[in-house]
Amino acid sequence: MTTLTDKVIPGKRKTSIARIRIKKGTGKITVNGKTASDYFKINRLIETIKKPIALTEDSGANPYDITARITGGGISGQANALKHAIARAISIIHPNKKKLLKDFKLTTRDARKVQRKMFGHKKARKSFQFSKR
Repeated sequence: MTTLTDKVIPGKRKTSIARIRIKKGTGKITVNGKTASDYFKINRLIETIKKPIALTEDSGANPYDITARITGGGISGQANALKHAIARAISIIHPNKKKLLKDFKLTTRDARKVQRKMFGHKKARKSFQFSKR
């Protein structure tokens, strides 16, 4: 088991980047100076963030305080970036939990991004309206 008090662990999703510091504590998650429940007002997003913690916790205790700084994207991408960073941090702290997190695809970066607009098209895939006459 290693300590991560001075390491910054990044997590990414779409255009969002989450940088977290994790240390022993009471289980408090702070995002950009606010609590996680104040920053992410949707319960589904809060559950998304806590998924790696819930999978790896023993006897219902969460002994880590997480401080996150998130930039870019929308709240859904930011929540998934934070989930990725937390999973990576837990896999570094507890190497024996790495396989469990990998089985649930939490340590793998989701590489899907918005496709760029191409010339001759209205959007990335959508074409201009076609007129026969």
